[in-house]
Amino acid sequence: MNQSPYSVLVVEDERWVRVVLREVLRETGLPFRIVQECTHGLEALDWLQSHTADIVLADVKMPVMDGVSFIERLAGLKESPSVVFISGYDDFQAARKALRCGVIDYLMKPVAAEELSLALGKWMKDREKKREIAQASSSAGAEEGHSEIMEQVLRLIHERPGHVSLAGLAAQVHMNASYLSQYFKQHTGRNFTDYVAGLRLEEAKMLIARTSLRISEIAERLGYSDIAYFSSTFKKTTGKSPLDFRRQEQVQRN
Repeated sequence: MNQSPYSVLVVEDERWVRVVLREVLRETGLPFRIVQECTHGLEALDWLQSHTADIVLADVKMPVMDGVSFIERLAGLKESPSVVFISGYDDFQAARKALRCGVIDYLMKPVAAEELSLALGKWMKDREKKREIAQASSSAGAEEGHSEIMEQVLRLIHERPGHVSLAGLAAQVHMNASYLSQYFKQHTGRNFTDYVAGLRLEEAKMLIARTSLRISEIAERLGYSDIAYFSSTFKKTTGKSPLDFRRQEQVQRN
């Protein structure tokens, strides 16, 4: 019986490398199919908001958002795919950090079919083991209903902190908005507005420090229609304007 192919997302800024990866993946003969190609980490994160992939082949050094920053952000997704890093640089520090972040392998360009086959074959075996464990524990009872709903609400908030509302979330989980607000505070210890504001601030800090997006683009991405209000809110909380915060982070990273 033929096995359904696993889906692959390629994140690589150089077109010729993407072309080579398609051919190398075909040469492995393994059941993997490229479903999307992105040119940097932020584009890949945006695509993963509404799509899924089983595994990601990602470059380390890319414009806008590099591979390390990309994988650090994957944990917040509903279904976080496995990642194989591909690099043209023998960068020990990047490799060590990648492995700490959960990357399943770190391959050097040009990637050989044999190396990619070994990495993907190991991933397939590990996936099968996890599936067997999950089946063995399937008799465990489901969590209490409200806890499941709260987990869903928190996941939705973390996926798009700049574009959520209490009323919208309540409609999605089929719960009264007033009751959801009360239960949210009971569960998290914080009211809904403060919780979301905190997440938006952390997302803003990450995008300012880790990407080359303009401040206006970041404000729009986080749901702020007024850049002046965004800048004022950011400075009130951090003590620095967005541009000053970016300069400080660049100095520290260099």
